Amino acid sequence: MKKFEQIEHTADIGIRAFGGDLVELFTNAAGGMLELAFETESVNETTTVEVELSGADIEELLVSWLQEILYIFEVKKIIPKKATVAMIEQNRLSARVTGEKFNPDKHVAKREIKAVAYHLLKIEESHGVYSVQIIFDI
Repeated sequence: MKKFEQIEHTADIGIRAFGGDLVELFTNAAGGMLELAFETESVNETTTVEVELSGADIEELLVSWLQEILYIFEVKKIIPKKATVAMIEQNRLSARVTGEKFNPDKHVAKREIKAVAYHLLKIEESHGVYSVQIIFDI
């Protein structure tokens, strides 16, 4: 099963992510967003940020998770290499983002993702495969 695929959207960009469960879906959605936003090959995993979030529903939790990764880059100046969800239950998650302090001489931000849109966002499950389409404002 593929982890994610890029989709075209007028003036914005998006992905469709997949997973065998919600943990894998959220991890793959984060991986897809990271691939759109950053060149991660040169990033070392020297810094870890532990993440605990909750949401009103599972879709809000996904948006909060992806927005938190953007916050870690924009505010804490940590370029993420990996974003891995450890647990999701009762619209709460715990996760870990690893990377290093952003160095413009070493790291490349491919495109600025301003926000994660709720437009057309719906997590679905069919035959044991979870999927979600996510649009990013750029």
